[in-house]
Amino acid sequence: MFSLNRLSTIRVINVPELVSIGALRAQIARLEGHWPAASAEREPRLTFGQPDIDEAIPGHGLMVGALHEFIGAGADTEFGAFPAQLIAALAGRLPGPVLWIVDRTLPFAAGLAGCGLCPDRIIFAQAGKAVLGVMEDGLRHGGLAAVVGEVSGRFSLTTSRRLQLAAEGAGVTAFALRRSQIHDDPALREPSAALTRWRIVATLSPPPIPSAPEVPGLSRPRWRLELQRARGGLPRTWLVDAPGHDGQLDVVAQRSAAASPQQHQPFHTSRHAQVA
Repeated sequence: MFSLNRLSTIRVINVPELVSIGALRAQIARLEGHWPAASAEREPRLTFGQPDIDEAIPGHGLMVGALHEFIGAGADTEFGAFPAQLIAALAGRLPGPVLWIVDRTLPFAAGLAGCGLCPDRIIFAQAGKAVLGVMEDGLRHGGLAAVVGEVSGRFSLTTSRRLQLAAEGAGVTAFALRRSQIHDDPALREPSAALTRWRIVATLSPPPIPSAPEVPGLSRPRWRLELQRARGGLPRTWLVDAPGHDGQLDVVAQRSAAASPQQHQPFHTSRHAQVA
């Protein structure tokens, strides 16, 4: 059993024992997928810093103290490199230490730093097959900014519900980085208790100097960012430039909610678009 003794020096945030009837009703409403406008505005949010994305999420941002799911596409379904970069950019915006749990090799710390998450803030844990159990322990500890778990294989509704309740109870944000050896594994689309599910797909990057495409060099990676599921919201897709050292990604274009990847509909430049 993995021990969280390393976290003993971190300040523990105690959850109040007395909860009002109104708070209980709000909690039940969230679990049932209802998002009253007044209560949604009061919930703490983790934003992407891009209005096009934030406004598409109920409450205008990821709910803090909740479970969110991230998956890759194609060959990256197995490795989860792009989802890890996005998670690092988001976790880097939360104050405090981040527990990052893996079942095999550790992520490249410099790569996470390149997306805005300083390695000095990360507590890495190699948990083997006990990733989900360590995630729950870390969430219940309560003294962390976020818990990241690299989850290979199945992610049952019961297990994800336990993580969601643990995250909500302690106010710690949970990120599940889903992986599979099967490219674009259909099992990754099965229902879970996560409030949102995101899929990151690599696309062609633009030339480093758009006005001089013949000049060699590397530009920022470009992704198709898919919000596949949001409790109380609708699926959306954006074309974005990957986050840099400041943890900021830039929206290049967005696709309407009705469009699907199979339809090959063109992206339409947003009024908030920032073209690299």
